[in-house]
Amino acid sequence: MSPIVTRFAPSPTGFLHIGGARTALFNWLYARRFGGTFLLRIEDTDRERSTQAAVDAILDGLKWLGLDWDGEAVSQFERAARHREAVEAMLATGAAYRCWASPAELDEMRETARREGKPMRYDGRWRDRDPSEAPPGVAPVIRLRAAQEGETVIDDRVQGKVTFANKDLDDLVLLRSDGNPTYMLAVVVDDHDMGVTHVIRGDDHLTNAARQTQIYRALGWETPIWAHIPLIHGADGAKLSKRHGALGVEAYRAMGYLPAALRNYLARLGWSFGDKEFFTGEELTAAFDLDAIGRSPSRFDFAKLENMNGHFMRAASDDALFESLVATLPYLPGGPAVLETLDSRKRAQLRAAIPGLKERAKTLVELLDGAAFLFAARPLALDDKARDILQKGGRAHLAALLPKLSAAEWSHEALEAAVRTYAEETGAKLGSVAQPLRAALTGRSTSPGIFDVLTVLGREESLGRIADQAGA
Repeated sequence: MSPIVTRFAPSPTGFLHIGGARTALFNWLYARRFGGTFLLRIEDTDRERSTQAAVDAILDGLKWLGLDWDGEAVSQFERAARHREAVEAMLATGAAYRCWASPAELDEMRETARREGKPMRYDGRWRDRDPSEAPPGVAPVIRLRAAQEGETVIDDRVQGKVTFANKDLDDLVLLRSDGNPTYMLAVVVDDHDMGVTHVIRGDDHLTNAARQTQIYRALGWETPIWAHIPLIHGADGAKLSKRHGALGVEAYRAMGYLPAALRNYLARLGWSFGDKEFFTGEELTAAFDLDAIGRSPSRFDFAKLENMNGHFMRAASDDALFESLVATLPYLPGGPAVLETLDSRKRAQLRAAIPGLKERAKTLVELLDGAAFLFAARPLALDDKARDILQKGGRAHLAALLPKLSAAEWSHEALEAAVRTYAEETGAKLGSVAQPLRAALTGRSTSPGIFDVLTVLGREESLGRIADQAGA
């Protein structure tokens, strides 16, 4: 068995959307599972729509997801001369021919097909016609001389055996009249030259596999192994759109998802391994195979993704989660402003707050939001619930607690003991004492454990915030 080679071949006409990311992941996992090679090809033959910004976004998205490719990324456009060379070989063997059908003739074919309720098919009028009849001064397109009878069979690792009637696969264009190769040709030549053994892609390309198989045969080349994976739908079963989550990978980074969690979630969209839900990177690579991919479309569910992300955050070490948060700050809402204030003291405070914060957060956005009290300036702005707590007797508790906390050793245990003693002496419930402290220290009615907050903020800042509200 020859070494496995897979590839991801996005078009740089936009961001790396979530469906493309899953396709890249499946190709990456399969290559890594079997010690193969994972290649990246940028299919940039559409010069009007291809942009360098999109190329950069694709590369950045793959790197963030941890999907490293082997060798340099290949530009399809830069291989145009090689594509033309392959067409010349087909012309020489009669597997391709020149076609001078005019735009008006093609329009007429489309109109006829529309009236008959059939898909547009080129009628082959130049298939066997003498080139001497060509109109002067008109550059032809080059078409594949496709089989007109019989069937083209695709033996697909996911879809099974799929049969196409050759009469439905017309003589597709290989080279446009300006000499530029079409996508259908370029993909075949590139996959062959790059040694791709397995083409793993969305099942919207299944018909393309039949057409490309005919090109492979015309060139005398062996076809790769096909694996066409079902597309991703929204939670409601409809075609995935932006409202469902058809966003760029960079949007998921900005929403605070961890790459490991997103990889795990995408892998489980359409692929299963018993009842196992959560995988480490090593477990995922060791378990993945094409035979376990289902044929039905998967449903994208943000709630499941959030829950999975929360699991990965809680499972991460505090140091690793802290580093992930800091690295992602440039992309999170409000993150750049936090990054500007993140001196050594604030870094230490944020790191110390991670254990208490991560138990309550499902995303890095929520983690950062929970840490907002660390970066708030005095006097703190209070939300409505915090203001209500202080107005309803909370300030009296703060005033009474202030000297007791000032005299206490500044440790979690000593501070908790001081507050509990105060509550017992006054007959107050611990919650009714802790809530005013929380409001004064964070400006909110919810936060990590109040004694964690006190120790993370430190003596001076904590007492200052309590004093601000006790005397207000």
